[in-house]
Amino acid sequence: MTTTLAAPRLTGHDRCDRCGAQAYVKVVLNAGGELQFCAHHARQHGDKLRDIAAEFIDETDRLAV
Repeated sequence: MTTTLAAPRLTGHDRCDRCGAQAYVKVVLNAGGELQFCAHHARQHGDKLRDIAAEFIDETDRLAV
């Protein structure tokens, strides 16, 4: 698995596959296909997602704290 630093930005049109909120994480799966998650669900499932990810694009740093 690689973590992409300079990936294309996710936009407001990209939605979380779990809840429909704006996606800030995109996971390209080893088996093919991709999933997108909001920051909350990416944190909740992050360890398991990293295990099955060919690429893990994390743009949660764009969120204001």
